[in-house]
Amino acid sequence: MVQVQGVQFQYGEEGPRMTFPDFSCQPGDRMLLLGQSGTGKTTLLHLLCGMLKAQAGTLNVAGQELRTASDRELDTWRGQALGVVFQRAHFVQSLTIQENLALPHQLTQGRVPAEVLDRMDSMLDRLGIAHRAEARPHELSMGEQQRASIARALLHKPQVVFADEPTSALDDHNASAVMDILDREAAEATLVVVTHDQRLKDRYPHCVTLNPTQA
Repeated sequence: MVQVQGVQFQYGEEGPRMTFPDFSCQPGDRMLLLGQSGTGKTTLLHLLCGMLKAQAGTLNVAGQELRTASDRELDTWRGQALGVVFQRAHFVQSLTIQENLALPHQLTQGRVPAEVLDRMDSMLDRLGIAHRAEARPHELSMGEQQRASIARALLHKPQVVFADEPTSALDDHNASAVMDILDREAAEATLVVVTHDQRLKDRYPHCVTLNPTQA
């Protein structure tokens, strides 16, 4: 489901060349990409999402070879196969949470299918924020925004879910609660967590550590 082999990336002509470790992740797996600041975590995440293109190596995610795909192919692939929970929520502030969750379907299909609306209501209820569906993003707490971000990333039933630093600002109790939610809601997907949070090592034995010498 995720395969990385011989991947190298460089910003511009004079930037340092980053070399990333080889790893693979099977369908339904849970995996941790662990590293401190400066180890290339964000760059690797952008490569895995097709937002950057590597200069060398193989990047295959959910059946898509990312280095050779066109921008149009990548846009379609992201909308169908990928879910991303960003460290900071990127919502349209003038829309309600419900409208934000529906927006990708409206943009790609021109409408929101009834089954998606039903799934949205069910997911918001399970996440404990159904009562905030008509609220604007700025009216939600940080925790509520994070849960809404999880709902948005998983609503279309992606094959692979990337979570970017989902626990970095949370205490032990809330960090565990958020990861429980991610595990539960992404039960049918492959989940890759990109983080510096050492607390998650015990949770996910399948772990790849990024070192400063690799970036």
